[in-house]
Amino acid sequence: MRNMLLKTFGISAATVALAIFGYAAQAQAPKKDEPKAAAKKPAPPPACSKLKEADCKARTDCVFTAAVVDEKTKKVKTKASCKNAPKPKADPKKK
Repeated sequence: MRNMLLKTFGISAATVALAIFGYAAQAQAPKKDEPKAAAKKPAPPPACSKLKEADCKARTDCVFTAAVVDEKTKKVKTKASCKNAPKPKADPKKK
């Protein structure tokens, strides 16, 4: 019985020792390089539909449309909004 306890303890001690050595080796491994902040792409500007009136008018790629109110009923027909400006049409080539 005593021999069996020593074998079990020996196996357990070996397992613990291997785990400690493995952890120490992993802690000394070189760390991976993190991406540099300069390499990241700048965030795209917010979509025109999410802008307020002043911000919309300040950008050249957005068009602000004012709200339309019915004079008789005083109800809003269309809300004020900011949308993408239409893209200019390509000029046909002259020959």
